[in-house]
Amino acid sequence: MFDDIRPYRNDEVATVIKKLINEPALQSSIASIKLPSIHKTVPKLAQLIVKMYLKVRSRKVNSIDDIQQEVAKYLYHLIETSCSNFSYNGIDKIDPSKPSLFISNHRDIVLDVAFVNLALYQSGITTVEAAVGDNLLNQPWVSDLMRLNKSFIVKRSEKTKRAMLTASKNLSSYIHHTLSESKQNIWIAQREGRAKDGIDKTNSALISMLLLNKGKERSIAEYLEELNIIPVAISYEFDPCDRDKAKELAAKEATGEYVKSENEDFDSITRGLVGKKGHVHIEFCDPILGDFEDSKAIAQAIDTKIIANYKLYDSNQKAYEVLNNTPVPAEENPLNNRLQQLTKEQRQWLLTMYANPVFAKESLKS
Repeated sequence: MFDDIRPYRNDEVATVIKKLINEPALQSSIASIKLPSIHKTVPKLAQLIVKMYLKVRSRKVNSIDDIQQEVAKYLYHLIETSCSNFSYNGIDKIDPSKPSLFISNHRDIVLDVAFVNLALYQSGITTVEAAVGDNLLNQPWVSDLMRLNKSFIVKRSEKTKRAMLTASKNLSSYIHHTLSESKQNIWIAQREGRAKDGIDKTNSALISMLLLNKGKERSIAEYLEELNIIPVAISYEFDPCDRDKAKELAAKEATGEYVKSENEDFDSITRGLVGKKGHVHIEFCDPILGDFEDSKAIAQAIDTKIIANYKLYDSNQKAYEVLNNTPVPAEENPLNNRLQQLTKEQRQWLLTMYANPVFAKESLKS
């Protein structure tokens, strides 16, 4: 059941890990990050070293829980090296006995759900199954890697409307089944693609997908009670990919399109993982409950909670002041170094992506 999209199970771990260890593309990817000098000069040797390392480490990995513990160790290391501080709040709003559907804003391809998981893990709450779009899984080994770490596949590449509807119905059924039958927490981003402009807005089509499995006999209020949607606001003081996002947004504004390079998604994942992020904060909000007219109203309620609970940093406030023509001395602007060597249009976009959360909060007041 749901075999084409579900995460792998414990009885599948050994076979999948063996296949991954022998995957040259994975060996090369790890070597390029962990052994860059050797990988550049003697790539085959670097891949062999990675292969032997993975073999040794895999001896202690026999289940999904084992994999999660390994990922948690790596996350602790990442936080120590790339974050000045990591905090979270609102855990008390989560009922550990009732599975939750966490819907968060989307800023980083991998770390959004990783930070949510870490907050849950540290609080003794079951980590999530995470939605990942098949557009990021252009290689089978990438799909295997994600599904080993409790990810399920969102099919976005179907060619026809009928196939897309079928995939959406299957996904809706899977999410409800996982929450109600498997009693497993789930995470999904509020929209496809990162909010590169800093505007966190839930796609109502996502909510419509979730409601496909509701059935006519149940009210929206009853179904929301079952889904137990908990909005999550993720705030990064600095975005390691901000300059790249600004260049992309400026290019789209100038020409109407932007063509990704072959390895751009992988490069973004790597930069997001290891780049300096300053303070990262996770805020768990109150569940979305009650009677709503339609999916748009539910999406709006999620947006309101995420915006209201988004933590603003000096980087946001100073960008907001600059865009409002308030004089900000360069030495007092934490974004000053990030603005260097960008065009005027690119600088405008970088400031805009940091300022938009402030504009969003201001709009809630009006």
